Amino acid sequence: MIEAGRIRVNGRVVSELGTRIDPGRDRVEADGRIVKAAPEGLHILLHKPEGVVTTLKDPFGRRTVRDILPDAGGRVFPVGRLDADTRGALLLTNDGELAYRLTHPKFEIWKTYVARVAGCPDEAGLELLKRGVFLEGRRTAPARVAILRREGTASVVRVEIREGRKREVRRMLEAAGCPVGELVRTDFAGLTLAGLKPGAWRRLRPDEIARLRRLAGLG
Repeated sequence: MIEAGRIRVNGRVVSELGTRIDPGRDRVEADGRIVKAAPEGLHILLHKPEGVVTTLKDPFGRRTVRDILPDAGGRVFPVGRLDADTRGALLLTNDGELAYRLTHPKFEIWKTYVARVAGCPDEAGLELLKRGVFLEGRRTAPARVAILRREGTASVVRVEIREGRKREVRRMLEAAGCPVGELVRTDFAGLTLAGLKPGAWRRLRPDEIARLRRLAGLG
């Protein structure tokens, strides 16, 4: 495009390949149309509290993730969803391609949930969860499941999945005869809640971003 004379900087045609500009000051045009600099990558890990909906705007006036990220430094979008009554690790970013890949089943991004359930799944229930449960006529992908401890008439169960269907973990456990009382996503693609209380958030480190991009086939 430069060699063809289609690029202008501050109104003048650029002819030299590798010409450097200041994105904050210089006006760049391609075929007469202004070209804007890509926004700086912004990646945030939030410990979403219960009662907060995973959306930027809610027609019913409920509290959203945007309401608890007023000082994030830019516009970000949730990567996938967490139900309003589920708390835990939620990634938000302005990188659309990364977000798309992290939620696409092809890339098999693992998510870990810890649930407090009524009763305790027996061996048949555990095998059902590990093999996959039929939800709306389609079997879920095999899950990793472990009973962490028993608490009287309840149990605490860890479930790892690589899908993202609506209320999937709750519905899987209900199918195994164990209604969920409390559900927390403790890990998303290797990002954990360490050091984050409900409602708290932090920016990802460069090494974390690089690892996510590798998982998503981008680096």
